[in-house]
Amino acid sequence: MSECLPETKLEVVEKLKSEGYHVLTIGDGINDAPALTASDIGVAMGAMGSDVAINSSSVALMSNDLKKVPFFLSISKLANRIIYQNIALGGIFVLLGLIFSGAGIFNPIIAALYHEVGSIIVIFNSARLVKYE
Repeated sequence: MSECLPETKLEVVEKLKSEGYHVLTIGDGINDAPALTASDIGVAMGAMGSDVAINSSSVALMSNDLKKVPFFLSISKLANRIIYQNIALGGIFVLLGLIFSGAGIFNPIIAALYHEVGSIIVIFNSARLVKYE
């Protein structure tokens, strides 16, 4: 769809979405802005791309290298898994903290420390994304 008019790109995106597909659109120019906005995920390519395209997209990649798109997709999936893990970890820590505090096992200072330990574990779990290649 690289040589299509903006209206045509938008029509294709809307048609695919109406058929139940999840649509990812990649673009770098002002002609891509309507399709980027209408897509489930819009990816603007290049830091020097059109401001309209960058502002219309969900994600802006800093280079024009299409080889970065699979990396973006894989790190996005990993980030999503880590988010769910962090929600589960946080919920478990809060639930156990409530149980132990309610049972009188934790005094307020121990409960505060326990809460901080849970927060640190969530932070370290999130930090796994930094070393992802």
